Amino acid sequence: MTDSQFHTPVMVREVVESLLWKRGGIYLDGTLGGGGHAFEILEKTSPDGTLIGIDIDDDALLESEKCLKSFGNRKILLKASYADIGNILTYLNVPKVDGILLDLGVSSYQFKTAERGFSFSLSAPLDMRMDRSRGKKAYDLINTLPDKELEKIIRDYGEEIMASRIVKAISAKRKQTPIRTTAELAAIIVESLPFRFKRKRIHPATKTFQAIRIAVNDELLNLSKAINSGIDMLNRGGRFSIISFHSLEDRIVKNSFRLWEKGCICPPDLPVCSCGGEKKLKVLTRKPVTPSDVEITSNPSARSAKLRTAERI
Repeated sequence: MTDSQFHTPVMVREVVESLLWKRGGIYLDGTLGGGGHAFEILEKTSPDGTLIGIDIDDDALLESEKCLKSFGNRKILLKASYADIGNILTYLNVPKVDGILLDLGVSSYQFKTAERGFSFSLSAPLDMRMDRSRGKKAYDLINTLPDKELEKIIRDYGEEIMASRIVKAISAKRKQTPIRTTAELAAIIVESLPFRFKRKRIHPATKTFQAIRIAVNDELLNLSKAINSGIDMLNRGGRFSIISFHSLEDRIVKNSFRLWEKGCICPPDLPVCSCGGEKKLKVLTRKPVTPSDVEITSNPSARSAKLRTAERI
């Protein structure tokens, strides 16, 4: 399986340029996937640049190992979460890196592999875990969470205005029998919604599936952890580039970068800083970088991608 079959990386040129690569530099790809971005980083930093690649998906690590085989010991690949960037680099005895990349999208492979349970268009057990060796599955959340908690997840993480109706339908069904498959859940969602919501461009189950996936993998908390720990692992002048695919992620990236650029968060009328906040970043993308029309035409899944970059000062 080639990288394009596993997953087509988005904005490869823009990403590599954003990292201000240098030959001999050390870079960390926190969402290795099929190795597409990592391959270009290793190419640009030859002959002696190093790429540390991490992912919690075993399939992704296997695929990236094949993709990056030609780079030999210039690559270090580990199964780990990007939330643990600081601990990972400490473990590797790497004090600082010159760039960090996070691509927060779900890979084409994960969506197209039915048993992973990410897609509402393929009937499969409700799983949705990035790391299939641990943690609760989507099945557990759908069938055991109290109604109010499940509604909050769907409303907050999916930005679904019909969350109450959807959860009411889920609750009624799971009282009769457990909801076991993606197809069952998708059908329940569709049936719960008014007709006008079924005629929209996106599938009626899209937002709910997004919300459950985010909750299963604790994606938003892990993103905040990765930004806050990753900043301190960058050399001065090092770049932090993050590709997001929905508004919740993009908001966290934008606000986190701005907060670390501001440093002090004391009220403006306070004569002397009392918070001790330290300015650590310079935001380089006031507006996010987005894919070109040409890329979107060839890879429609890239259409919602947004790239933001900040520099360590």
